[in-house]
Amino acid sequence: MNSCPNCGGANLFRAVKPVSAGGGYAPDLLNGLGTWLSSAKADIVVCEDCGLMRQFASTEARAKLATSKKWERI
Repeated sequence: MNSCPNCGGANLFRAVKPVSAGGGYAPDLLNGLGTWLSSAKADIVVCEDCGLMRQFASTEARAKLATSKKWERI
Protein backbone atom coordinates (compact mmCIF):
# COMPACT_ATOMS: atom_id res chain seq x y z
CA MET A 1 0.00 0.00 0.00
CA ASN A 2 1.65 3.21 -1.15
CA SER A 3 -1.19 5.69 -0.82
CA CYS A 4 -4.30 6.18 1.28
CA PRO A 5 -7.47 4.83 -0.38
CA ASN A 6 -9.46 7.65 1.25
CA CYS A 7 -7.48 10.79 0.41
CA GLY A 8 -4.61 9.59 -1.80
CA GLY A 9 -2.06 10.82 0.73
CA ALA A 10 1.35 9.17 0.99
CA ASN A 11 1.95 9.73 4.71
CA LEU A 12 1.10 6.25 5.97
CA PHE A 13 2.34 4.84 9.26
CA ARG A 14 2.19 1.25 10.54
CA ALA A 15 2.43 0.21 14.19
CA VAL A 16 5.89 -1.25 14.82
CA LYS A 17 4.42 -4.36 16.48
CA PRO A 18 1.14 -6.06 15.54
CA VAL A 19 -1.60 -5.44 18.10
CA SER A 20 -4.07 -7.84 19.68
CA ALA A 21 -7.33 -8.04 17.79
CA GLY A 22 -9.24 -8.31 21.07
CA GLY A 23 -10.59 -10.90 23.40
CA GLY A 24 -11.01 -10.88 27.16
CA TYR A 25 -13.12 -7.81 27.93
CA ALA A 26 -12.65 -6.35 24.43
CA PRO A 27 -14.53 -7.55 21.35
CA ASP A 28 -12.62 -10.32 19.59
CA LEU A 29 -12.41 -8.94 16.06
CA LEU A 30 -10.67 -12.06 14.71
CA ASN A 31 -12.69 -14.58 16.71
CA GLY A 32 -11.33 -18.12 16.54
CA LEU A 33 -8.16 -17.22 14.62
CA GLY A 34 -5.78 -16.84 17.56
CA THR A 35 -4.50 -19.49 19.93
CA TRP A 36 -6.01 -20.70 23.18
CA LEU A 37 -3.93 -18.23 25.21
CA SER A 38 -3.51 -15.37 22.75
CA SER A 39 -5.83 -13.41 20.48
CA ALA A 40 -5.01 -13.12 16.80
CA LYS A 41 -2.89 -10.11 15.84
CA ALA A 42 -3.50 -7.29 13.39
CA ASP A 43 -1.30 -4.68 11.71
CA ILE A 44 -2.63 -1.13 12.07
CA VAL A 45 -2.01 1.48 9.36
CA VAL A 46 -2.89 5.16 9.87
CA CYS A 47 -2.92 7.95 7.28
CA GLU A 48 -1.36 11.09 8.75
CA ASP A 49 -3.15 13.28 6.20
CA CYS A 50 -6.80 12.31 6.81
CA GLY A 51 -6.68 10.00 9.83
CA LEU A 52 -8.05 6.89 8.14
CA MET A 53 -7.09 3.86 10.22
CA ARG A 54 -7.16 0.36 8.76
CA GLN A 55 -6.60 -3.03 10.36
CA PHE A 56 -5.08 -5.98 8.54
CA ALA A 57 -5.24 -9.51 9.97
CA SER A 58 -1.81 -11.07 10.47
CA THR A 59 -0.51 -13.80 8.17
CA GLU A 60 -1.02 -16.37 10.95
CA ALA A 61 -4.67 -15.38 11.44
CA ARG A 62 -5.41 -15.39 7.69
CA ALA A 63 -3.94 -18.89 7.37
CA LYS A 64 -6.70 -20.20 9.67
CA LEU A 65 -9.67 -18.63 7.84
CA ALA A 66 -10.42 -21.45 5.40
CA THR A 67 -10.67 -24.10 8.12
CA SER A 68 -12.28 -22.02 10.88
CA LYS A 69 -15.82 -22.92 11.95
CA LYS A 70 -16.36 -19.27 12.98
CA TRP A 71 -15.83 -17.73 9.52
CA GLU A 72 -17.52 -18.42 6.19
CA ARG A 73 -16.57 -17.55 2.63
CA ILE A 74 -18.84 -14.98 0.99
